[in-house]
Amino acid sequence: MKKENLKILFMGTPNISAYVLEALINEGYKIEAVISQPDRPVGRKGIIEKVPTKVVAEKYEIPVFQPVKIRTDYDFVKELKPDVIITLAYGQIIPQGMLDIPPYGCLNLHGSLLPKYRGAAPIQYALINNDKVTGMTLMEMTAEMDAGRMYAKKEVIIDEEDNCTSLFNKMGVAAKELILESLPKYIDGELQGVEQDPSLVTICPQIKPEQEKIDLNLSTKEVFGLIRGLSDEPGAYLYSDNEKIKIYKSRILNDKIEGEIGEIIQANKNGLVLQLKDGQLSLLEIQKEGKKRMDYKSFINGNQNILHKILK
Repeated sequence: MKKENLKILFMGTPNISAYVLEALINEGYKIEAVISQPDRPVGRKGIIEKVPTKVVAEKYEIPVFQPVKIRTDYDFVKELKPDVIITLAYGQIIPQGMLDIPPYGCLNLHGSLLPKYRGAAPIQYALINNDKVTGMTLMEMTAEMDAGRMYAKKEVIIDEEDNCTSLFNKMGVAAKELILESLPKYIDGELQGVEQDPSLVTICPQIKPEQEKIDLNLSTKEVFGLIRGLSDEPGAYLYSDNEKIKIYKSRILNDKIEGEIGEIIQANKNGLVLQLKDGQLSLLEIQKEGKKRMDYKSFINGNQNILHKILK
């Protein structure tokens, strides 16, 4: 089937989804409609903003549907009669009745090398666990979460400087390349798919708000990974005198024990150093509650009493 004749229903919500959606459009594919999560309030003022995929769809005059609960509101999909459904970071479980509609089935671009990291936050957990390699998997959508056959994969190298924002950008490029390379082969029946090995499955649920607070019982390496996995949004944090301090970037310094756990043992032009149970972490980018994000030197200049503070 020619790409201009293949009727695609695209499902996705955030920036990574919008990037891949626009790539499909620019490649000449026919996007019948886009389904995204509803628009939601953003920022302190709670201003309603269009989700990224909706912005792209409207740019190309593509219809957008934003059901609150797709599991009970998908009759419109039957009327659209898509040949295939492609999803990337949509945000809701798709019901079996909807999966059965397109004759070419439903494909999902999942942000891990399956069967590792099934679930809602695979990109974050790759960083939290200090993995060196991750990737995108093009897979069959089934009723069981992320359990379908795997059609193709593309590896992504994780650099030590990567955080969640930069890794999402890398994964977006990988997802674009993967779908553009694989979709014609899939439609032509060249990709039969490989079943996942159940013994290798790991699960990564959505990041909960309570996980954003750094647990000082963690190792230096674990805290370093958590900070990367939560940066730039929502940001990992500790408290200093009941004030929230978000830490966006850090570096493992050494394995020395020179102070109390949670103590700022150095605060000068050479570094802002946090003592942990098995070593020290240099804090590089910090944000005090109600203030702007800044590098450690600027933070120290504005917080002269931070030395020997115990963060909790």
